[in-house]
Amino acid sequence: MVAPGAARWLVPTLATLAGAELVAYLSAGAVELAALGVGAALAVFVVFLIFFFRDPDRAVGEGVVSAADGHVRAVEQQEDRWLISVFLGPFDVHVNRFPLDATVESVESSGRGHRPAYRPDADHNAQRRYRLRTPIGPVEVVQIVGIVARRLVSYVGPGASGAKGDRLGMIVLGSRVDVILPADRVTPTVRVGERVEAGTSTIARVLS
Repeated sequence: MVAPGAARWLVPTLATLAGAELVAYLSAGAVELAALGVGAALAVFVVFLIFFFRDPDRAVGEGVVSAADGHVRAVEQQEDRWLISVFLGPFDVHVNRFPLDATVESVESSGRGHRPAYRPDADHNAQRRYRLRTPIGPVEVVQIVGIVARRLVSYVGPGASGAKGDRLGMIVLGSRVDVILPADRVTPTVRVGERVEAGTSTIARVLS
């Protein structure tokens, strides 16, 4: 299946592809060849869009699960919270998911700029922060754009509830997603460099 929001990209591309094929069918000579060339390029682009917007179903993992596909770029304790940060590459699934059963308390946009998401100063990039109320206390999921990513997509708003593994949003062209957890309630189970999948991979164990 494809991610919610893919239609805004796929529909006009498919319509243009159909138009190019119609022109090729009704034309001859140089016009036909040009239309066929445009159609071929658009067909390749459609395949790319379907790949980029893929949104596979996932078996939900145990404990706290990753909110994003990618590689773990940081596991840091910051005072009374754990920060687990995942870097999304261009070939990763770009749909983000709830790390726990939660209710969305707020969704806040802030920051500016598009620094490379793996750099420390990317903390100030344009971002969207989801503050969640969960069984282990306050949890945050932060979508952060990078040098290529320019669009943050939210599937939920304040007051919405989601089960662990449910779809939360998407970063068009990837970048970085941070999960911030209460340090007295969890212990991380991943290391820097490890590959994780949203909704499936356990990133932290809940303390009893």
